[in-house]
Amino acid sequence: MTEGTRLRQLFAEYGQSPWIDNLTRPMIAEGGLQALVDRGIRGVTSNPTIFQKAVSAGPYYEEQFASLVRSHSVQDAYWGLVMRDITDALDVLGPLYDASGGGDGFVSLEVSPVIANDAEATMEAARWMHGAIDRPNLLVKIPATAEGVTAIRQMVAEGRSVNVTLIFGLDRYADVIEAYLSGLEDFLAAGGNGPAGDVSRIHGVASFFVSRVDTEVDRRLEAVAAAVPDDPAAGAALDLRGKVAVAQARAAYQLFTDAFAGARWEALRAEGARVQRPLWASTSTKNPAYPELLYVDSLIGPDTVNTMPDATVEAFDDHGTLARTVDSAPDEARATLARLAEVGVDLGDVATVLEQQGVASFLASFEVLMAALTEKASSSAGHSPAVAST
Repeated sequence: MTEGTRLRQLFAEYGQSPWIDNLTRPMIAEGGLQALVDRGIRGVTSNPTIFQKAVSAGPYYEEQFASLVRSHSVQDAYWGLVMRDITDALDVLGPLYDASGGGDGFVSLEVSPVIANDAEATMEAARWMHGAIDRPNLLVKIPATAEGVTAIRQMVAEGRSVNVTLIFGLDRYADVIEAYLSGLEDFLAAGGNGPAGDVSRIHGVASFFVSRVDTEVDRRLEAVAAAVPDDPAAGAALDLRGKVAVAQARAAYQLFTDAFAGARWEALRAEGARVQRPLWASTSTKNPAYPELLYVDSLIGPDTVNTMPDATVEAFDDHGTLARTVDSAPDEARATLARLAEVGVDLGDVATVLEQQGVASFLASFEVLMAALTEKASSSAGHSPAVAST
């Protein structure tokens, strides 16, 4: 089989864009990112944890950091490192963006996790990022906290492209869709003036997290079963393990297809608006008892993205299943979610907990990296680092 055939077929035949959920400087400098694009990868996602691992992994950032930190705070120097990687990745993906007519070729950069619950600060950061990296294929990542949803609508209204991240539940996903549609309407009502120039240059994806849902739900299902070991409810609970995340993602796809249809959407589409594609995130399998491609093979369909870590990309390209699956069993998905409620697991509470954990995890990675960079700056001869800004 020709290298990359499945990755290319995934888009060409099924309308799903495979993205890579990783970005490091050596990936860019040594041609690894370009090789992935040549094989069929159509976008890049990053987050604070990915950058924390990248910057801590080797000497690739040492020289630039030493130069930056002489005249900048540690945190500003960090953003200098990140912005260079993002800009270089945008250069690699730029030709794909052009060739696809703006359909793909995106690179995502996340606002600081420190401001995840501050709408005004999030908007200020997003404006700064879009201004500092003036590229049409940049997506600024904004977390789907309640405050983030407010920022998302305003950013879209200003003509800015956004990757909404950390979506764990259907209610919040519905809010995200509404923010995007309302933002597009606001943009057009204001005359269609903004950095994008016209509405067709506003891009959006909504990152719906998958595997983490099963991790949390399975934990709760096992607790339910343990509480009533001799009751038939125990077996009913355990039977749902490993099934809920895919069922919820399929229900999310139904929300997407319903929202981007009908009179409201057709009026926007007539002006040139693009859909906000669902992006399946956290798609590596956490439980080794489950198939390694559970969250890829089960969620294939048009107008979607699946962002995968390196190992999952390689596994799919080697032996992934090519079939339209995301809407293949809607009744089964609804029945699974109904059964979950029947055994006493509140999926809304699961989403709330996972959102809090997601924000906290990214914040922890950010703080670990800031501490390491501050120590590095302090140990540099003759340098006393400035107070990090937020």
